[in-house]
Amino acid sequence: MHCPYCGSDQTKVIDTGHSPQGIRRRRECQSCGERFSTLERAILTTPLLVKRDGRREEFNREKLLAGLRIACARRPISADDLERLVDRVENYIRQLGKAEISSRVVGDKTIEELKVLDPVSYIRYAIVYLGLEDLEAVRAEIDRLLGEQAGGAAAEGTTPAARGGSRGRSVE
Repeated sequence: MHCPYCGSDQTKVIDTGHSPQGIRRRRECQSCGERFSTLERAILTTPLLVKRDGRREEFNREKLLAGLRIACARRPISADDLERLVDRVENYIRQLGKAEISSRVVGDKTIEELKVLDPVSYIRYAIVYLGLEDLEAVRAEIDRLLGEQAGGAAAEGTTPAARGGSRGRSVE
């Protein structure tokens, strides 16, 4: 491992720990004395994604994470939550055991995970992913989501009104 400060390859590991993203190592450069951390993660193969136009490209977790960060901007979602969401999507596509999958599979799994994490971010992502091109389409998706939530709340015996009312304005 090369020191990011001086470029020397004389570094030693002073601490090792585990994190959800991989193995975290604290290192110290023997030349300049600076300390830095590295993250090690196993490189596992993921299937190629087949795009709508027939192009094939490798799954890029950073590209997915960047899109999620945009959808989740100014929302109370931690970076760790987004990392875990991408981990779940990546593990899902690996477990399919195929050499190639439709990019739609990744999008569908992502949107399913995002709906559970944060409904507002889900709507933001859905506008682009599902191609919601006008306000009526967006409204229909919001109404569908509210219907799902009301159905889940009714099944649990609680409704937004029973919990103290809704938090925002009505969409009607």
